[in-house]
Amino acid sequence: MWQALRLARRGLGRTSPNPMVGSVVVKNGRIIGQGYHHYFGGKHAEVNALENAGIDVAGATIYVTLEPCTHYGKTPPCVDAVIAGGPARVVVSMLDPDKRVSGRGLEKLRQAGIETAVGVLEKQCRALNEAYIKHRSTGVPFVTVKFAQTLDGRIATATGDSRWISSAASLKLAHRLRARHDAVLVGVGTVLKDDPELTVRLVRGRNPLRVILDPTLRIPTEAKVLAGQGGARTLIATTPAADNDKQATLCGMGIELEVMPADGAGNVALPPLLKLLGERDITSVLVEGGAAVITSFLREGLADRVIAIIAPKIIGKGIEAVSELNIREVDQALKLTFERVYRSGEDVVVEGRRVGRNE
Repeated sequence: MWQALRLARRGLGRTSPNPMVGSVVVKNGRIIGQGYHHYFGGKHAEVNALENAGIDVAGATIYVTLEPCTHYGKTPPCVDAVIAGGPARVVVSMLDPDKRVSGRGLEKLRQAGIETAVGVLEKQCRALNEAYIKHRSTGVPFVTVKFAQTLDGRIATATGDSRWISSAASLKLAHRLRARHDAVLVGVGTVLKDDPELTVRLVRGRNPLRVILDPTLRIPTEAKVLAGQGGARTLIATTPAADNDKQATLCGMGIELEVMPADGAGNVALPPLLKLLGERDITSVLVEGGAAVITSFLREGLADRVIAIIAPKIIGKGIEAVSELNIREVDQALKLTFERVYRSGEDVVVEGRRVGRNE
């Protein structure tokens, strides 16, 4: 199962909205086949492992990190392929949280006379597919808030200058994170200030959907995120307060607009937006800022994970990464568990998860 998990990880950033899955076929004490789900729409892990075996798999044991599916999607149900192979036993890491599958795959195997076992390295498999699990369980994407700051907690100087706080290695890390998420989200303030492309350039990988929060459509029509829609799509989430003429102009440019409810401050209401993204099979969102957007996700309890890139620099007075959270006592603080702490060039990266966020 460890080998199956290693194989599954090779699909990172390519399989969504499907999960990452790996499979290994063992017969007479040796591995005779292995495979993983390469990309969305491609053959599933079990099918690749069976085809890779190259010999009769009857009586073998198949190890797979996720319960074999039982429904038609881009491919036929892989549980049928498993049964056709005639293994004696199937060992599964975890049940599929998808309501179309959950438990049905194992039941169909048992009905075919195949012995089953479930729960081997389940914790590790759940960690690998945390975005898929949250999306299938709640209907909304897994949210990661990422920011780069100085040692004293500033993401920019008092004049707004922020290039470059973090190292070249951390910039590459940021692009790697984009490639691993289905969508990247910023506020229009970041577009006006930095004019980012929000694409994947420093590493190999697919471009995420670019989501811009723009309540009144202040985005310039020449902004970089509006160019090259063939290579990277942009969705602008706005509110009923948006100018109708600007809406027509942007739609004429091929930009997708979604008019969302506004919150009490006139900003795009985040829970309905996340629900909309979930309905579009966006399983993971990387929130890159700026400070107001980061603060909103944290204040509303919508962040599952926080990644803070800390540069060995001190600015003093400047723009804080996180602003007012309406916390008056330490006991009210948002609590995190540190999952990873590591170096990125000259920076330190801290990855933390909100306590209680284990969907």
